Amino acid sequence: MTRASIPPLDCTSLQAQLAALPGLARLRALSAGFAEASDETIAAILDSAASFAADRLEALNAQSDSAAPQLADGAVVTSELHRDVWREYAEGGWIALDLPEQLGGQGLPLVVAVAVQEVFDRHCAAFGMLPVPVRSAVRLIEAWTTDDTIRAEWLPKLVAGEWGATICISEVGAGSDASRIRTKAVPRSDGRWSITGEKQWISFGGHDLTDRIVHCLLARTEGAKGLSLFLVPDRIDGAANGVIVRKLEHKLGLHLSPTCAMGFEDATGHLLGEEGRGLAQMFVMITNMRMAVGAMGLGIASAAADVALAYARQRLQGGAGPQPSPIIDHADVQRMLLSMQAGVESSRALIYVAAVEADLARTETDDEARRNSAALAQWLLPIVKTLGGELAFTTADSAIQVLGGAGYTTDWPVEQLLRDSRVLPIFEGTTGMQGLDLLHRRLWKDGGEGLRVFLGRARADIARLAGRDAAAATEIIDLLETIAGQLGRMRDAPRDAEAGATGLLHLAIDAALAWSAARLAALDDDTPAAARLRALGGFQLGELTGRARHHAAEALRGAAALEGIATLL
Repeated sequence: MTRASIPPLDCTSLQAQLAALPGLARLRALSAGFAEASDETIAAILDSAASFAADRLEALNAQSDSAAPQLADGAVVTSELHRDVWREYAEGGWIALDLPEQLGGQGLPLVVAVAVQEVFDRHCAAFGMLPVPVRSAVRLIEAWTTDDTIRAEWLPKLVAGEWGATICISEVGAGSDASRIRTKAVPRSDGRWSITGEKQWISFGGHDLTDRIVHCLLARTEGAKGLSLFLVPDRIDGAANGVIVRKLEHKLGLHLSPTCAMGFEDATGHLLGEEGRGLAQMFVMITNMRMAVGAMGLGIASAAADVALAYARQRLQGGAGPQPSPIIDHADVQRMLLSMQAGVESSRALIYVAAVEADLARTETDDEARRNSAALAQWLLPIVKTLGGELAFTTADSAIQVLGGAGYTTDWPVEQLLRDSRVLPIFEGTTGMQGLDLLHRRLWKDGGEGLRVFLGRARADIARLAGRDAAAATEIIDLLETIAGQLGRMRDAPRDAEAGATGLLHLAIDAALAWSAARLAALDDDTPAAARLRALGGFQLGELTGRARHHAAEALRGAAALEGIATLL
C-alpha cells in the first residue's frame, strides 16, 4: 500500500482566525509594510503556501525515512529532491516573509510567517528545521553586528536562502547548563578569532542545500566572565575553515534534518557584540526559535487531527443498523476528534496573538502600549513553546488511537508525526526549563508584569461571554492568578516553588488556552468557519476546567512531595 497523504490544508480557518485577531489592525496602522498585509494578501499567501506544501513538501516528506541525509567523506549529502525543494522554497521568497525590506525581505508581520510555517511544517517538519535558524540568524546579526562588511555580505545571502545557519550552544557536557561550555576563542592579530571545541545536537550543521553555512556559536574567551558569541563560517574564500562534521545522530524522527556532532579546529570566527555577553545576545535567536517550535507543533498537530478526521469519516465499523457505520458516529471517537480540533484551533489563536504582540513590542509608538506588548510577549513565550511541543505529540498520539492498528503502521503518516514531534518538548529548552523560566524570570525577576497584562486582556475578552463558557474561563483565569500569587511569594523557599514550576507552566497554558477558547466562543460572524470555531472554543473550555484544577494542585505540592527520591538514590 502507498502511504496515505496528509490532506491538503483548507486555509479558511486560518484566515478566519487572522481576520479576528486582536492587534493586527494596530500593526497595519504602524507600518506601511504591515499595511500591505491585507486580508486578501494574506489569504493569497496562505493558499500559495498550502499548494507548495501539498505538492512539494508532501513528496519530500514521503521519503523522509528512506532518503535521509548521509555523511560521506566528511560531507553531509542530501537527496536530489531535497535540494530541488530547497531551491524552489528559497526562490519563492518564503524565508524572507517577515524580514526587513532593506535586507531583501518582504517586511510582513511575524504572524504571517508563523502561519506559513505552520502550513509548511504540517507536511514536512524536518524541512522546516533549516529555515528557522536562518531567519533567526538574520535577526541576530542585524541586532548585534556593527561590521558593515559582514552586514553587506552575509545578510542578503541568508535572506535569499543561498547560505544556511545554525545555532551552536550545546556540548557533550553542556546542555541546558551553558555555564559548562568549554569551546574556546583566542584573538588573532587581524581582529578575528580562533575557535576550538566540540558542539552537539546541531541541526543542519552540515549539508549541501546552500553554498555556505554560518554557525552562530557560544565560546569562552580568556578574562571574560561570561560566554561570547561568534559567527563562524564553514568556508572562507572557498576553502575549509576548520569546521568538521564528526557524525550524524541516529534518532527517532525528523530524519530529513541532519543532526550533527561538530568539531571546530582552529576555525576562524568573528566576534558578535561584546565579549562576555554572548548568551544574552543569543536570546534574540533563541526567542525566534522558541516561537518557531510553537508553530511547528501546531503544524504537526493540525496534520494529525485532519488525518484522523478524514479516516473517521470513511472507516466503517460497528453501529446499530445492519450496515456498519462510519466510526465518526461513535461517541468516543467524536470526543477524540473534537478534542484534537479544539486543541489545534485554541492553540492557533494563542500563537497568532503571541506573534502579533512580539511585533507590537518592536513597533508600537505608544510607550505604555509597547511596554505592555513586550511584557505579554515575554509571558507567552515559554507557554507557546511548551504548548506547541506537547500539543503535537498528544494530538499525534490521539490520531493513532482513532486509526487503531492502521495508525500504528507506516501505511499512514500519523506514526511519523508522533516520532517527529517527540523532540519538540526537548529542544530549545525542555518543558522543565520553561517552567523554571516562567517562575524565575517572569514571576520573580520581572515581578509578574507579563502576568498582569495577560490577566487584564483575558478578563476583558471573557466578559463578552455568558453562561457556562464564561464561568469555566473565569475559574481558570482566577486559578492562575491565585497560584501564581502564592508561588510569587515563595522566593525564600525556592525548592518548594521549583517543585511546582512545571505545574505552574501547565496551569499558565490552561489559562492561555481558556483565553483563546473564550475569544473563539465569542465570535459573532455568521460564516460556517466562525460557527465551527465557536463550537470548538466551547468544547475546549469544557475540557480545560478539570485539567486546570489538577495543574493548580500540582503547582503547590512543594518539595515535600519529592522526598521519596531518597529511595531511588
